Amino acid sequence: MAKRLRDNLNSDYFSAVNSMKSKTARKRIVAYVESYDDVFFWRTVLREFEDDKHYFEVMLPSKVSLAKGKKQVLMNLVGDNVGEDMIACVDADYDFLMQGATKTSENIVGNPYVFHTYVYAIENFQSYAPSLHDVCVMVTLNDHQVFDFEEYMRQYSLAIFPLFVWSIWYYRTPNYAEFSISDFNKTIETGHFTMQNAANGIANVRHKVGRKVMQLQRLNPDAKESYMALKDELKQLGVTPETTYLYIQGHHLYDNVTTPMVTKVCDKLRRERETEIHRKAMHNTQMRNELSCYEHSIENVGSMLKKNTGYIRSPQYQWLRADIEHYMKNRSDLRVPPELKDNSITTQHTTTTER
Repeated sequence: MAKRLRDNLNSDYFSAVNSMKSKTARKRIVAYVESYDDVFFWRTVLREFEDDKHYFEVMLPSKVSLAKGKKQVLMNLVGDNVGEDMIACVDADYDFLMQGATKTSENIVGNPYVFHTYVYAIENFQSYAPSLHDVCVMVTLNDHQVFDFEEYMRQYSLAIFPLFVWSIWYYRTPNYAEFSISDFNKTIETGHFTMQNAANGIANVRHKVGRKVMQLQRLNPDAKESYMALKDELKQLGVTPETTYLYIQGHHLYDNVTTPMVTKVCDKLRRERETEIHRKAMHNTQMRNELSCYEHSIENVGSMLKKNTGYIRSPQYQWLRADIEHYMKNRSDLRVPPELKDNSITTQHTTTTER
């Protein structure tokens, strides 16, 4: 019974369900995602494209088991399963940068009904540098800019870019285990972050990266030409030396760089606000009441990062948005029949002129 349910859950099934609705009813498009954490992100992405004819339902890949993850989504849904009424929404990981070199990458970049983040994962979007000050404001209700997130992430990206190219170079070969993603992540760790030692942390990363790059160059003396070609290809795909952080492993970035950094900055902003309350209070009762009110108003760093939507300003998000827009515009239920095209163009032109 479970297998029959699974087999029925394909785009044709949902198309058949939609066809039984009245002509005025909205059609449901099922969007399968990898995990619980992905539901809010993809709802944020897809809701812009809901209208009086279509709506999305974001859900996990199986109603009959707890199996989750990218492989589960793709194994169950690629091929003849996905379609106009059932799509797959996944993290790009390194698969976008692989450009079809593996089967999974081929599904990511070649299937019009599989949508991906372009950046490594949702956590990279949540770590989008121009949005991090706004996250601090949401957490602390203090709009004082005490740290330059964009410059820090730019310097961090510049420091790790040469080694990131090596990481992709190895990932594209059968010998990827010789320099794994875990090896790369260990090298680019910044160590304990404080606002005072931020520059020292970047310098330490730059030093570690330099040593590792020299080691890999010695191990691969004939790789210079392929390395340079890959570097140019990655830049064409949007990976610039200044934005490398968006393409490294999402959990590593989120847990080891973004969260500690934002937490430290928020701690400073919170202390600033509390000091201001102490200074301005007329008496102890007022001070205690104001501090209590403030404590009840501030938020948790982790929660606000997960709710951060400032990434919608990023070029990578706009690429994703363009993919979905193209998919929606080319749905068969929105195509104008050939015999009506001339009339529709004339009507549209006339209406625009009259306005």
